[in-house]
Amino acid sequence: MAKRKMILDLDTGIDDSLAIAYALGAPDVDLIGIMSSYGNVYVEDGAVNALKILELLGHTDIPVYVGESHSSTSDHFDRMQVSANIHGENGIGQVELPDPSRPVEKGSAIDFLIDSVHKYGKDLTLVPTGPMTNLAAALKKAPEIATEIGNMTFMGGALTLPGNVTFVAEANINQDAEAADAVLTSPMHSTMVGLDVTLRTLLTRKETQQWRDLGTVAGEKFADIVDYYIDAYRQFNDNLGGCALHDPLAVGVALDPSFVQTLDLNMRVKYGKEDYGRTIGDENRLNEPTNVKVAVQVDKDRYLKVFMDYLTTLFKNNK
Repeated sequence: MAKRKMILDLDTGIDDSLAIAYALGAPDVDLIGIMSSYGNVYVEDGAVNALKILELLGHTDIPVYVGESHSSTSDHFDRMQVSANIHGENGIGQVELPDPSRPVEKGSAIDFLIDSVHKYGKDLTLVPTGPMTNLAAALKKAPEIATEIGNMTFMGGALTLPGNVTFVAEANINQDAEAADAVLTSPMHSTMVGLDVTLRTLLTRKETQQWRDLGTVAGEKFADIVDYYIDAYRQFNDNLGGCALHDPLAVGVALDPSFVQTLDLNMRVKYGKEDYGRTIGDENRLNEPTNVKVAVQVDKDRYLKVFMDYLTTLFKNNK
């Protein structure tokens, strides 16, 4: 089986950690690197968390690059308290993992992405599950990558539902609406995996118990991390009975688009005072060819089965 080259662009909190595990567990993926972003945590902490998760899962060969530390329109980033509540102060559910045995890469995350697109072209899949700041910076520096890259599937936005940080805005897009708008109005083709579908894919303590029952360190640690996330969800929405698989669903859809039904649309992101971070159809490109597929329905049962197959096998094999 030919493996697809993949780069993850993460603000490594809990569901980002699950996205890493999904990419490592998928048999058709060659994860060639991780770019760190800000959002759930500060960018440096996200990079360290990514290194810790890779090490826990036996992959110390995958480089981690530190990306932009704040939005394209600001000079700093302040982590929201709600992020610490949901992901824990350390970003991974207050679970202690050993300090990584290796440092982050010295090079630029932006240059790593650009060089990878030039090298792998249509064979490369990029999955951003945090703000779009890194990708927008790469497009600004090397506009040609918009049409060279094979697949860009991102977790972010909300088309048919309200946002989760404001009435209109989803958290990742809200971090840097200007960057997201630059990406979605570029020639790059993408698939949006937003709250419309991620809130339908739920993980419960029944699944985390299956990981715990494996008797491996990886299974136990991930069960602890995700149980924290499930408890945090209960504070905000007691009706769900679990936690949403936001970021790993984006990885799943990047590999198997048949998990979701999509709407073809030209998108833009608003960044006015009242509608900052709103992902919506672009009224100026109504009759132009579309470049975004927006996921609106998900085969949640089939996705959850694949998710559990990949992660359980991965945790079982990492003692």
